[in-house]
Amino acid sequence: MSWVQGFSNKNLAFVNNQTVCYPCGNYILFLDIETKKTRAVQCQRGQVGAFAASASSQVVAFSDRQLNPLIHIYTFPELRKLTELKGDAQLDYTLLALSFKGPYLASYSSIPEFVLSVCPVELPDEQGVMTAHEDLFFPTSRKDDPYYGPDLPISAIAGLEGDEAETFVPRNCIKTSVHPTAHCWTAASEIYMGCKEGFVLAIDAEQYSVSVLQQKAPPEFMQKIADVVSYARSEVQKKKGRKPSNLEKPVLLAMAFCNEGLYAAGHEGILIFYHIKDLQYEIKICADISQPISSLMFSPDYTSLLLVTDQGTVYSYRPAHSGEAVKLLDASSSCFLAADFLTPGNNYCVSVTISGEVQVWSLEDGTFLSKINLGTEATSMACSPSSKSVAVGTQRGQIYFLDVTKAEAPRVVHRTFLSKLPVLSLHYDQIGQFLIARATEGHIFILDARPSKLFQVLGYTVLEDEVLHLSVTPDLKPDLVKVMILPNVTEVQQARLEIFHLSSEMITDNDKYVNEQGMFNASDLKKKQYDMDYPLSSAVRLKSNIVYGYCSCAPLICKYHLSEGATFGGPTIFSSEQTIPSRQFGSGLLCLSPNSQWLAAAAKDGVLFIYNTSTLDVLAQNHCHSYQGGGIRSMVFSLDGNFILVNGENDCALVCLKWKEIKKTEIEKAALYWQSLRDILKKSTSVEDAVLKSMAEWNFDPESTSKSLSVTEEDGDVTDTDGMTWIGQKIQKVMREETLRFANQKEELQMGIRKLRETIQKMMHENEQVPDIEKLELREFNLDLEEQEQVQAEAEEDVARARREIEMEILSYCYLQDLIKFECWDNMCVKERAVKCFHMDCEVRNFPLKERSKEELETLKEVCQLKRTADLQAQKTNLDSEIALSEEEGEGAAGRVTDDGAPLCLNGSLSSQYGGDTSILYRQCDLHTKEQKLNQIILLKNVIYNVKAAFNEEFNIVVQKKEQEIARVKERNLKIQEILEQLDLQVELWEPVLTDDEMPERVLTVQDSEIKAEKYMTQEEKEQAEMLAKLERERRLGATDDERLRALDDMMGGVLELRREDILKMDIPPPDFLSRPEDLWTEEEKKVFEEYEKKVNELNEEKEDYRQFLRNEWNKIEASIKETTQNFDEIVRKLSEKKLKSQMVIYQEELKIVNLIYTLLLDEELDTREAGLHKFLMKKKKEKVKGARKILAAKHAVEACTGPYKEALHEEKNLEHGFMKQFAHTPGNLFEELLQLYKHRPETPDTEILLDTANPYVKGSPEDYQGAVSLLMKAMDELDRPEHMPSGLDQSMWEHFCLARRNKMESEELVKWKALALAEMQACLHRRTEENDKMKSELEKTFQELTWLKEEKMKLQQNLIVQFLLKQGQVELDSTQIPEYSDAVLIDRSIVEELNRTVAAQGEKKITAMVEFKDFSKGIIQLEWEHKKMKMQIQDLKEKARDIVILPISKDCQLFLTVHNYDTHIAQHLAGMEQSLSVMDKLHKKNVKNHQKKVRELKKCIRLKEQENYELSLQLKEMLVSVSERMHIFEAADTRDISEKITRQRYREIVKQKYLRNLIREQEKQLAVLQSELESWNPRTLHII
Repeated sequence: MSWVQGFSNKNLAFVNNQTVCYPCGNYILFLDIETKKTRAVQCQRGQVGAFAASASSQVVAFSDRQLNPLIHIYTFPELRKLTELKGDAQLDYTLLALSFKGPYLASYSSIPEFVLSVCPVELPDEQGVMTAHEDLFFPTSRKDDPYYGPDLPISAIAGLEGDEAETFVPRNCIKTSVHPTAHCWTAASEIYMGCKEGFVLAIDAEQYSVSVLQQKAPPEFMQKIADVVSYARSEVQKKKGRKPSNLEKPVLLAMAFCNEGLYAAGHEGILIFYHIKDLQYEIKICADISQPISSLMFSPDYTSLLLVTDQGTVYSYRPAHSGEAVKLLDASSSCFLAADFLTPGNNYCVSVTISGEVQVWSLEDGTFLSKINLGTEATSMACSPSSKSVAVGTQRGQIYFLDVTKAEAPRVVHRTFLSKLPVLSLHYDQIGQFLIARATEGHIFILDARPSKLFQVLGYTVLEDEVLHLSVTPDLKPDLVKVMILPNVTEVQQARLEIFHLSSEMITDNDKYVNEQGMFNASDLKKKQYDMDYPLSSAVRLKSNIVYGYCSCAPLICKYHLSEGATFGGPTIFSSEQTIPSRQFGSGLLCLSPNSQWLAAAAKDGVLFIYNTSTLDVLAQNHCHSYQGGGIRSMVFSLDGNFILVNGENDCALVCLKWKEIKKTEIEKAALYWQSLRDILKKSTSVEDAVLKSMAEWNFDPESTSKSLSVTEEDGDVTDTDGMTWIGQKIQKVMREETLRFANQKEELQMGIRKLRETIQKMMHENEQVPDIEKLELREFNLDLEEQEQVQAEAEEDVARARREIEMEILSYCYLQDLIKFECWDNMCVKERAVKCFHMDCEVRNFPLKERSKEELETLKEVCQLKRTADLQAQKTNLDSEIALSEEEGEGAAGRVTDDGAPLCLNGSLSSQYGGDTSILYRQCDLHTKEQKLNQIILLKNVIYNVKAAFNEEFNIVVQKKEQEIARVKERNLKIQEILEQLDLQVELWEPVLTDDEMPERVLTVQDSEIKAEKYMTQEEKEQAEMLAKLERERRLGATDDERLRALDDMMGGVLELRREDILKMDIPPPDFLSRPEDLWTEEEKKVFEEYEKKVNELNEEKEDYRQFLRNEWNKIEASIKETTQNFDEIVRKLSEKKLKSQMVIYQEELKIVNLIYTLLLDEELDTREAGLHKFLMKKKKEKVKGARKILAAKHAVEACTGPYKEALHEEKNLEHGFMKQFAHTPGNLFEELLQLYKHRPETPDTEILLDTANPYVKGSPEDYQGAVSLLMKAMDELDRPEHMPSGLDQSMWEHFCLARRNKMESEELVKWKALALAEMQACLHRRTEENDKMKSELEKTFQELTWLKEEKMKLQQNLIVQFLLKQGQVELDSTQIPEYSDAVLIDRSIVEELNRTVAAQGEKKITAMVEFKDFSKGIIQLEWEHKKMKMQIQDLKEKARDIVILPISKDCQLFLTVHNYDTHIAQHLAGMEQSLSVMDKLHKKNVKNHQKKVRELKKCIRLKEQENYELSLQLKEMLVSVSERMHIFEAADTRDISEKITRQRYREIVKQKYLRNLIREQEKQLAVLQSELESWNPRTLHII
């Protein structure tokens, strides 16, 4: 491998301060940002999967994508493999990560494991997690509603438990006001986040707070400068055709943090620096690369910042220098399509991508030199051997020619538009004379490859099949080029090769070899055809007629030797001389080296094999691409044979291979062949390059290439050739010449055809005039029967295809109809229909009902059985309690039961009044258990069903009434129609009909009148219809052929007597003499005329009277119709009110169901919350145990750090005491001077590191301690020099002093680092303690909520929702506020009534006492009044005694005085009189009953006589009709022979009728007498009573 180029994704990483690495296909590329040199490491097992790099360890890790993938770890810069790791992943790794300190690797596998693995130790997890949502598992506030129950967390409402309940966030709680686009961490555990709306957010991950950063207002002069710069920038962007960027609120896509501030970039392609202070920032524009930036990345030493764009370009920016961004890598955004070597083949190479980018590379080290974008999709590319030109084929059939004489500045110099077919491949011959272009549909174009000929199109040829592969035989002969084609034949088990020749004369004398359309003559191409025994996917040919083919059905490379005797048209099947098994799989591709020594084979597995063409031995192999990347797309040898360019299908990698080990003889042969080729091309190359340089650059508009011109190759009238294809121009030219050449013949043919058409039309017209027996069929006039049959067959085929499509569409509609009908019609036992009024806009619909399933009915039955059982148990309990109570309490309780059952307000609905049986329902106050509520829901649904069914029954009755009314209206309309016919009036009658809403089943049937299209009938159906119509006509004629009716119609107009309605048709015939003048009439004629006028006047009067009678009858019928229909409308209106009330009842029951369901749901939510809290409690208990272990470990760590710290501190003190003891014998002045030097500390130089280039995430490490000690020792070297030694001190003593001072410095530094470590451990212990305290508070909170939940469950079981039915009406309130019933309590009615009875009893006692007091007072007054009364009685008695003395005595008085018991005597007398009166009354009643009985018998006789009279009257009418008929017949037949017997019989009947009439008169008289007697009896009876 020489070098690799490409950029498959934007996954970059720094491996050290100056080198960035990224994966590309099977390679890891290392790019030096200073020198821009690239190195590569190849993955030997295929494509690179996951990738990671560590700059601190200078290690790169990547995985392959084979089964059971391995993780490979390499060191940099040695690029030496450290190890291979084998994990548990079976298919692939998705992520790899290396720790910052040490080569510790974390991997995450894909399906099916999804396992996170860490090797060898677990990485520290210090990621800050921030959520902007409130705690939904433990809400901060809770509101308890008395109706809706407690306010539970959303997780409990959603029915979640465990971890899902803690992490669940509903959609409406997710704040979507901003859309994050990029973020980065700071060293202080903060997050800076960019949003799509242009905001920059600062998120505190520890405090869970979010702040929006605001831009600091610059000074006024700075604002003006910024506005000017912004305006200039927007104008420049407008000129470039881009949208002006908004720097005030840019959309940030990438962020990178450093000590000085924040670097960010986005779609605008501008690198912006944010200097942030508090919550304000100032921006500074650092660089503008005019491309959308997708990611930013700092180098490990924070000296360089990488900018990666969406197009695959990578820039480098140095913050310290504040310069422009330098382009490091200019890769394409799409995959490589092809690559080739630029002549002479040892300096440069050219590649093209699918998007149309042409790139020039240095062949030595793969340095990118330049590129040009064609702006269209490319399909092929080739470099010319005779000039430094490059041909690029496109999807639209165009070929672009590029001048690459200057590798740093390629340009387009020409474009050829061959056809509308895509150019699949381009091939040059070795001399560079011809350019062969392979297109789709078997088209092969031949072009002149030389710029001096302006790349002229020589011609084209078309093959029968598509071309799989095309190759040019390598040969240095300039006069003959052999081209071999591998077509795609239909035979699966063999292949066909076609070889044609291109001579140099085709260039010099092109018109001789091509026809007018530009197509080569087959004979001039000298085509030959060969059939092979194996199917091939690629084939190449040597000069010696040896062909190598890659078998497509098996991994084989076949060798064939073609004979020269084979000709086109007589192919023979060639067998392979030699087959070599290949270790590749998939369809293969072969490529031959220019000197024909080496054969390269590639396939879908991505492995490249190079064979020796003579022995077919494998010379080399390289796994340069992979199966996951689609394998190898193309490969090409350089002209000198030293290099091979290979590009992959989808891995975006371009690999340049170079020979590592090869025989010297083969290298010499290749060099010799290349030298001879250069000698041949040397002269032509210089000439063609000079012409190529002189060619002007071809200016093209990328948008114009995407426009397709409406030009076809068959159109000969197009004059615009700018956008026309070369084939179209040729065809246009040929058609124009042919039109001019054959203009006269064309006109003559048109005249002949016109005359022939007129002749045939004349013959057809004459054929229509001849008799049918002489007529010819229309098909006999056709001149081209075969064409007609073909057209008819095509038409029939189109009709059949259209019929099949229509049938399938109809079938789909029918299936959809069946589904809808089954769901909305068949499943309904009661279909929805409506009934409408006749005269009002009122409509009533029934309730559609589905038939209840067996399961529902069985469930209802079980529930009803349970309810009855519960009722029986309740009745038994009540009976036992009543027996135990006293009689008074029992009576009161019985009264209470009757009172409780009376009102409907506690039932909560009026369903019992509308067909619903509420006796089966539970009482609303007794619904405490879940089973009772579920059973109540089932019973309420049954009540609703019954209410709907009851209403539907009434609805059906009304529907039947409407049908009857419509039938009556139709019957009366028939009478009105007869009247109108008699009056000769045309009046539109109102006739009601049922609409589709009233008869919904009518929608399911399609009437013939609804079909607008004419019904298609076959010939058999037409004949059958004609036969049925003929039979119907015969039946009607047979039914009307009646001799009696025909005779009656002929004689009397179809009637036996003149009817009154026929009077309007009567006319009096005028006399015959009216035609004569009046003065010529005789007297008799005048009298006849007078009688005629009199009869006419009388007839007109009768007609007018009859018309008036008909009008009155018409008005009566219409009034009757209106009255009956209005009565029906009133019935419908009442039904509508009933429907409204039924709906109200249904809604009441549904409200009960909703309340019950809500209580069940609330109960379930409480259970879910309780279960979730229990799981949360268990989880927190486990975490508490783990936290206790962590606290214990932290305490041990503190103790472990405390000991070394104390030891270091103690050692430091010992060193100081040792210094005192060691130098105590020195003189005093020297000792003081040495003590001062001992305590003196050197000034350690600070590391000169810029703030913006320092790593903000690293605080300290053991390496830093070693670095600090080494710096301290270097500073001590200066103090230890002899010139700092005090005078008079011995050298050995000075050395001991310096050593002691160094030990003291090291000890102090060690104490400092130990103190830092101890402080860190103590901080860790403090955090663990705080976490433990927080855990305790959470557990206590959980226990409290569990207790609260239990209390709420008990409260909800007692606090039931009861629906009341209140009386509707106007309620007057003192204030507008609605009373608050939150503190109201619902209690049983019996308690209130018991209290009322107690109050009433106490009131009665009070009233009794008051009555007694009143009676006592009243007694005193009454005694006084009686005393006064007695005095007055005494006075009265005295007066009576005086009256008795003077009173006269009569007989009655004597009787009164003598009879002992006068009252009894009087009572006996009255009793006797009453007894006689009762006897008389009974006698009278008996007589009345007898008379009434006689009256009933007489009435019965009267009814019988009336019936007989009615029958006789009917017989009389019939007899009169028969007599009149006989009279008419007699008069018409002129017969006078009447039988005397018939006359006598008729006379007897007349006498009998007379006798009966007399009898009726006598009976009527008797009845009148009896009625008068009855009336006389009634007053008498009343008088007696």
